[in-house]
Amino acid sequence: MPRGASFGKDPGLQARMVATLFALGLLYVVFAAVLIAALRSAGPVIVICGGLLLFQFFTADKLALRSMHAHEVTPEQAPELHALVDRLCLQADLPKPKVAIADDPMPNAFAIGRSRKSATVAVTTGLLELLSPAELEGVLAHELAHIAHRDVAVMTLASFFASLAALIVQNAIWFGGGSRDEDDNGPGLLAVIAVSALVYAISFFLLRALSRYREYAADRGAAVVTGRPSALSSALLKISEGIRHTPQQDLREVGAASAFYILPPRAKSAMGELFSTHPSMEKRIAALQQIEGQLQLGRTA
Repeated sequence: MPRGASFGKDPGLQARMVATLFALGLLYVVFAAVLIAALRSAGPVIVICGGLLLFQFFTADKLALRSMHAHEVTPEQAPELHALVDRLCLQADLPKPKVAIADDPMPNAFAIGRSRKSATVAVTTGLLELLSPAELEGVLAHELAHIAHRDVAVMTLASFFASLAALIVQNAIWFGGGSRDEDDNGPGLLAVIAVSALVYAISFFLLRALSRYREYAADRGAAVVTGRPSALSSALLKISEGIRHTPQQDLREVGAASAFYILPPRAKSAMGELFSTHPSMEKRIAALQQIEGQLQLGRTA
């Protein structure tokens, strides 16, 4: 592991992430304006949105950890795992997160936490049994890169209005849009529902793109801080094969939590990468091979 390494940045990747966040911001400003116009006051919108945002921001990580059945482990319980995390955090000048293990035969790993100081990095028992120490180091470095980049907080905040829009549309479907009386609120309510549906549809694809960019960034960070992109490539291939042999019932139980994993347990969509939170395996391996070449050039320069 190279001394003094940190989670590297790709200017082109950073620019794409900023552009995506900017597009989401513009979309959400329009959505907020429609809500305020429909309710004829900014007060209720601020109170409702503020309350929901705080709830989502402070509970999302805890709910995710619970849904994945992960439990925190001490250095005495998992000395080798803690030693790897200690080395990587020291190398990258990152506060050490809590370390957890999920009793799950499916090989995978994830990181959660709204800040660097409240983060948790977790691996499954299946992953510990499958990977070599170098491969496990690459996976842990990927998850620590997510923590260093504050990805959970960024994605939670970025997805908030999309979640709100989805909630509005779902309630409209479940309750039939409320009263059918032709009063003054009818057109406004229909406008809110229509705009909510549009906001959700557009933000869905923007958020998927943002998530894929952040996976690329975490892969790059892991490759740079360990100096061994090939170890992460090997780990990803092994994890993919392990997931392929995991019973479908176990994969279905993962649900929405799959977005947190280093590799999504669900099968690829027929529509391809556009609907995925993660880049394709082929693109991730190709990007890591490119980084390998860059690192080799740096060593020989």
